[in-house]
Amino acid sequence: MRMKTLMVLHQRQVVLEALGSMKFPYVYPDPESRRLRAALAEDSGLESDYILAGCGADELIDLIMRCVLEPGDKIVDCPPTFTMYEFDAAVNGALVIKVPRKADFSLNVEQITDVIEQEKPKCIFLTSPNNPDGSVIDDEDLLRILKLPILVVLDEAYIEFSGIESKMKWVKKHENLIVLRTFSKRAGLAGLRVGYGAFPLSIIEYLWRAKQPYNVSVAAEISACAALQNPTYLEKVKDTLVQERDRLYNLLKELPFLNPYPSYSNFILCEVASGMDAKVLKEDLAKMGVMIRHYNNKELRGYVRVSVGKPEHTDVLMDCLRRLS
Repeated sequence: MRMKTLMVLHQRQVVLEALGSMKFPYVYPDPESRRLRAALAEDSGLESDYILAGCGADELIDLIMRCVLEPGDKIVDCPPTFTMYEFDAAVNGALVIKVPRKADFSLNVEQITDVIEQEKPKCIFLTSPNNPDGSVIDDEDLLRILKLPILVVLDEAYIEFSGIESKMKWVKKHENLIVLRTFSKRAGLAGLRVGYGAFPLSIIEYLWRAKQPYNVSVAAEISACAALQNPTYLEKVKDTLVQERDRLYNLLKELPFLNPYPSYSNFILCEVASGMDAKVLKEDLAKMGVMIRHYNNKELRGYVRVSVGKPEHTDVLMDCLRRLS
């Protein structure tokens, strides 16, 4: 526990020192984010020509839609998943075709194929690991979808916790693939809004024309670069979190009223069973000072989601859950 605390303090100190030594904050940031893109190229093994940075991955999602879609065009969404795809589609005047995931939250590739053939949508948004269940898309399913006449946007916001290699390099051999990533989870920089993506060269040139020139702030770029200069720290934090995720999952399995799903992310989705109400469970835990996620949408009615924290957070959560049982 002491080692983990020292690791967190070390990372914060590195970023704070980098921000404290920031020069010329009154000068506009580099519109091409060249220093950050060079660091990302070294980190990913993909040349910087294929990389575009954004004010969070959310900005890049909207940018892709602005460049690809016209009002009335269609996208494919696979709920339950990240809600910003549907939100940005509405903002850009696009229609959303929903292909629900299967009971185990895997993709329904057969139905996706049928929809693409019949409806001719422009792009499909896929999240791996998926939010909110933490499942991953296997390579076979992804390759099947990449063979279809559609632009595939693969959101890897949680990829660091999966033990699976990013598909960023795939954009060099698949002209219809975009891969999005973020610093929000891997480096704890959510408040600074730093996202990035890997794009085929035939697509990225159009995004360069459309993006806001100063979308990544000076502070955000400095912090992201500082984080990338500490790969050993990032790996240790990831390993510590994955270890705690596995412990939490095994503990949750012991409760008769929860059915946790295996997760490759930094959270665990649980089906609430045995006659217990998911909303009531969330409210009862909140009265004890423990906050978990509850869902109102139809796909996740009866589910709650628990974020992975420190070991002491797990201990408090489990103590409260046992008292409620």
